[in-house]
Amino acid sequence: MGRRNMENTSGNVISIRTGKAVDKTSLPVICEQVRKYRIRNNMEQKALAKALGITANAVSNWEVGRSRPDVALIPQLCEILGISFYELYGMKDPHSYDEHEAQHMERYRKLKAGNRILVDGLMGSMLQMQEKESVPKLIRLRYFEKPLAAGIGDPTEFEGLSEEIYLYESDEFRRADYVFRVNGDSMEPRYSNGDLVLVERVPSGIKLHEGEIGAFIVGNEMYIKEYRADGLHSLNKKYDVLKFDEDQAVYLIGKVLTVLSPDSVASQSDVERFQLLNE
Repeated sequence: MGRRNMENTSGNVISIRTGKAVDKTSLPVICEQVRKYRIRNNMEQKALAKALGITANAVSNWEVGRSRPDVALIPQLCEILGISFYELYGMKDPHSYDEHEAQHMERYRKLKAGNRILVDGLMGSMLQMQEKESVPKLIRLRYFEKPLAAGIGDPTEFEGLSEEIYLYESDEFRRADYVFRVNGDSMEPRYSNGDLVLVERVPSGIKLHEGEIGAFIVGNEMYIKEYRADGLHSLNKKYDVLKFDEDQAVYLIGKVLTVLSPDSVASQSDVERFQLLNE
């Protein structure tokens, strides 16, 4: 039987066993690519094998899919064929330009230095806007971590004892003006020691009705209490009603809306990104 020619010019490869063309779709991509770029370089199998220090049969076996190049040979194989790792595996190089991108780069290089600065500034602004869209929307409120200190003086100046807190935006949170930390167990079981509560301030036009929970200043101290006609009540029955006479100064800061869940408070990284892009 005559010797079969293992290569033809039709673009297919021939099976060693059958002598028939092998369907390209059945070949691993790397096998197709080795043959494609070897032919593009006008290189015979023997020449490629010699350059790699292997036998011609090894190259032939790659191209028909019987075996694949050893990993250790990949860098040298790419260098000889003049291709990248991505091209060898039929992948798009993430660092390369497509035709459209290449056109932009060619045009950019033709610009004068001053015009390049304008283009760079425009791209920078657009990237900032794009990044801004991906940053979570936050709400900034005033946060009171501790009870008001003695000697506060004018109760309208109590905001000076607060600091900033950032929450992830929601419709409910947009109603709020303050965040208070609950201190003690007088409002258990609804509000526990350490809970953060949202408060809507009085100037927004709200009115507190009997049975509603509010934040109050009585004398020099701040309280979270239930409002009733006879005084300020604790939900924990072991505490007495906080009563006051007509001459005692009592101020309503606002209405307590809800308890914050811990994950409602923005992370430090999100706060920093928000401040960078918005302040």
